[in-house]
Amino acid sequence: MMPKKLVVICLINFLVAALMGLALRFSFLESIGLNYRFLTHAHSHVAMLGWVYLMLYTLFVYYFIPNKARIFHRLFWLTEFAVIGMMLSFPIQGYAVVSISFSTLHIFCSYYFVYLIWKHHKIKSIVTERLLKTSLLLMVLSTLGVWCLGPAVSMLGQASAFYQIAIQFFLHFQFNGWFLIAVIAIFFHLIKIENSKLFRQFFKLLIASTILTLALPIQWFAPHQILLWINSIGILLQILTLIIFFKLIKPKLVSLTKKESKLQFYMYSFAIFCFTLKVLFQTLSILPEFSEVVYSHRNFVIGFIHLLMLGVISGFLFSFILKNKLVTHSKTLYIGIYSFLLGFALTELLLLVQGSMFYFGVGMLSSYYMLLFLFSILLPFGIGFLLYNIIRHRKQLPISIK
Repeated sequence: MMPKKLVVICLINFLVAALMGLALRFSFLESIGLNYRFLTHAHSHVAMLGWVYLMLYTLFVYYFIPNKARIFHRLFWLTEFAVIGMMLSFPIQGYAVVSISFSTLHIFCSYYFVYLIWKHHKIKSIVTERLLKTSLLLMVLSTLGVWCLGPAVSMLGQASAFYQIAIQFFLHFQFNGWFLIAVIAIFFHLIKIENSKLFRQFFKLLIASTILTLALPIQWFAPHQILLWINSIGILLQILTLIIFFKLIKPKLVSLTKKESKLQFYMYSFAIFCFTLKVLFQTLSILPEFSEVVYSHRNFVIGFIHLLMLGVISGFLFSFILKNKLVTHSKTLYIGIYSFLLGFALTELLLLVQGSMFYFGVGMLSSYYMLLFLFSILLPFGIGFLLYNIIRHRKQLPISIK
């Protein structure tokens, strides 16, 4: 069984990030006494590095490291220490000495993690190994954006295109590279996708589309016609990637319905549905006027980030947790999962409707901020119930990381 204690820590981080997000939405109704931008930094860092990163860390070690040396356990807690440091410092000071120090510590921990996985992994499947190593390489690549931030500020300032592109470089290869390819690696490992000509096509298209679609966020800050063409090619390759993805998993879906619980199958279906939506929404960016709309209307940006982070990535991560029998199939589990899914669906719909209204010049939706806050309550509520269910689950085997 996957180490329960580590999964609980990851979910606590996720709960804290969700409560920070709830506070951000409440701040539009009443003053919360905290700097909005600082709290946004805290929310995003804890969600990305405390929830997704550490959950992937736990899954990679559990599935791909047969001899779990003590160093993996120690490195997990050192990384969690860095997350707690960011959790406490970002809301108070934003990007400053303390928060940057903890962020830097997290980056060095991630480099060491990549080294350890590369050295100790034992994987029979070529499919899984290729995807796993690619996800780790893209994680390291993404940090080049972080290292460029210092020179960008000192030379050109935070308002410069260089600074903004460095941030987008980091986010793009974190979300669409490291996080997305890592969950696909675990998913393909679990459903036993075999090496084939079809997989090799999928893999090449996945890498090419990930690299080429970086052109869109660069275009926002350094506009050029060639970037729109590069993004369009990336989008077309991404559509082909999605088609081949379905061809690869289609033969496995029947066995999934037999082997897994209904709830786990529904979570897989939810994550795959969100993955499809993500590709479809990105496809709209082929239209130059739409790509400008996305950049200029924050609702669309937040909606897309949440679609990827909460829908695709967290959808798959929840599925992997359910598979590892860390939960009890009781009311608390179903309340937790369905509350989270309902909160996600309602907030995404609201962001989409309001963004569309801004675009068509209709104005504000009546009670928009109040509705957004109320719907958002369902997210930490759902995570809390899932966390409670796992903590109360009795059939706990000894932790596998010694």
